Amino acid sequence: MNPNFLQTPIAYLKGVGPNRAETLQSELGITTYQDLINLFPNRYLDKTQYYKIGQLQRSSADVQVLGKIVHIKTVEQKKGKRLVASFADETGEMELIWFRGQKWIKENLKLNTPYVVFGKTKWYNGKFSMPHPEMELLTEHEQGLKIFMQPIYPSTEKLSAKGITNRVLNKLMQQLFLDTKGRFMETLSNGILNELNLLPKSEALFNIHFPKNQELLAKAQFRLKFEELFYIQLQLITKKLIRKQKIKGFNFDQVGELFNIFYEEYLPFELTNAQKRVIKEIRSDLGSNAQMNRLLQGDVGSGKTIVALMTMLLAIDNEYQACIMAPTEILANQHYNGIKELLGNLNVNVSLLTGSVKKSERKVIHEQLENGELHILIGTHAVLEDKVQFKNLGLAVIDEQHRFGVAQRSKLWHKNEMPPHILVMTATPIPRTLAMSLYGDLDISVIDELPPGRKPIKTVHRYDSNRLKVFRFIKDEIKKGRQIYVVYPLIQESEALDYKDLMDGYESIVRDFPLPDYQISIVHGKMKPADKDYEMERFVKGETQIMVATTVIEVGVNVPNASVMIIESAERFGLSQLHQLRGRVGRGGDQSYCILMTSHKLSTDAKTRLETMTRTNDGFEIAEVDLKLRGPGDLMGTQQSGALNLKIADIVKDNDILKTARFYALKVLKEDPTLTHDGHKVIRYTYAQLIKHKNIWTYIS
Repeated sequence: MNPNFLQTPIAYLKGVGPNRAETLQSELGITTYQDLINLFPNRYLDKTQYYKIGQLQRSSADVQVLGKIVHIKTVEQKKGKRLVASFADETGEMELIWFRGQKWIKENLKLNTPYVVFGKTKWYNGKFSMPHPEMELLTEHEQGLKIFMQPIYPSTEKLSAKGITNRVLNKLMQQLFLDTKGRFMETLSNGILNELNLLPKSEALFNIHFPKNQELLAKAQFRLKFEELFYIQLQLITKKLIRKQKIKGFNFDQVGELFNIFYEEYLPFELTNAQKRVIKEIRSDLGSNAQMNRLLQGDVGSGKTIVALMTMLLAIDNEYQACIMAPTEILANQHYNGIKELLGNLNVNVSLLTGSVKKSERKVIHEQLENGELHILIGTHAVLEDKVQFKNLGLAVIDEQHRFGVAQRSKLWHKNEMPPHILVMTATPIPRTLAMSLYGDLDISVIDELPPGRKPIKTVHRYDSNRLKVFRFIKDEIKKGRQIYVVYPLIQESEALDYKDLMDGYESIVRDFPLPDYQISIVHGKMKPADKDYEMERFVKGETQIMVATTVIEVGVNVPNASVMIIESAERFGLSQLHQLRGRVGRGGDQSYCILMTSHKLSTDAKTRLETMTRTNDGFEIAEVDLKLRGPGDLMGTQQSGALNLKIADIVKDNDILKTARFYALKVLKEDPTLTHDGHKVIRYTYAQLIKHKNIWTYIS
């Protein structure tokens, strides 16, 4: 069959026409025959069996029965009437009942003629009945395409209102298979089909829409999920290979004085094995003549900043400049202070550029960047402004990358003739499955151990009724000289409510922790930035023992002396947010605690989140649970929410198929990077078509 035939506009399919075509497009995104073929069912009704009336069980399953109508009557009831038909086979009798459309139905029913009826049965007054059954004359049933398991397609209210029911979609699908004679071009190589024992494409499509039995359906689903994930991985890996071959990178072949002096004399503690491994991976990238594009994942406090700093020193040793871009001023300030402290009196010039830097200081920064005197620039989005020009930017470190759009990142590329090496850092652990799809074109490094001397944070769940015990515990910790965070949720829609919660909480803490024995800071979104900074500063300096705040402290506040994190209404937070907040404590040598306070009313998901938090400190395990609870779209935040608009596969449930698909995509590209071998022609053609018609790539960020 000519593959271009599938690009025919859907309006031309018999039974569609312009009006239906418009509805199909607006509701389901179906514009071509190809889109309709790729509308896969959500579930199936099993029509593989015909039941005898005598075999029926009192269950709520849908069943299919063969018999004849022997009698029809109209029965008066409290409100209106019902139409009742006695339906019989050789084993017994049941009733078919209609409450609506009776006149039309009564006129069209044929007595003593074989029918196949399908629907849910009910047991009432010693007899089975089936309200509003699907009915087909046996003669028509035998002539139609044999649908043993009835597919149920995605639907919307508007589709139903316009009369495009599941039955209509089913009929359209049958029409499409008749028009194409059920023959579809193969999209995978014989090698892959044979090795994995996959169904051919035509059989897989037929059995996904009209499966004869459960076994064939399972085979069809596996084949189509594999194919979808295979081509996604093929694109990501190709992108990575092309970048490595075509996009040249600066070659940092010197491990120079600054790097060595820092390593030998300035390191605050011995590097962990994970940090050493990651630095080795980065050094191999930087010396490969190709541009580095690496994602560095590591939990809060795992020592990503040291790795980033040592990478920047490599750039400076090779006479290049480096920059760090952070999503907020607080985080940029913290990177600046942290890096200044780590560098001590090493001869490295570092500057901070954020929205609040004065014009006169900016002028100096711009000049020093252009003449090369400035080695490291740390800043927020301000770094991306056109005015900011480097003499020779060799490395860009991007912190919490999912907060920056693709367009913003590409601006960094154009600061130079040649793009700088890119190191993306995130403290939001991304499950491997998701990383393979969202960041499959980046190389991934993981710091999966905490520095020595860090004690795991003890996490407990307490109900509001235990509050007095919790307050006693806080007093004991403050006596030991520790500091405490108390965090309230901030959910924009109910800002008034959040503010009230925060103020009520603050007042009850002030009552229980009175002046002059206790000093309390408060920080929330309605305060002026200067007041916020003042309160934060008091807490950082240890002038206040308790910090009452909304989630503004989630990112980047480093107070090693704070040992207790109390999260109020913990059930209102997502898992990754709870984990990030917990990471604000445990930064010193003392034992730290995280106390999750909730009411007794908890949803099942909330219980799972709290149980996960108390069970593990492992960010990656937490991210896996989060992914299962929320799905991939939500996990990546709004910019990525369309990130995984898959037709049939599910990144979480089909994790194993994803790994297999990635393995085969790598294998094919290793053997034949340009896909020119005879055996790979079909893959090359399919890949080109997918990119041309954007059937699958619309989802990649």
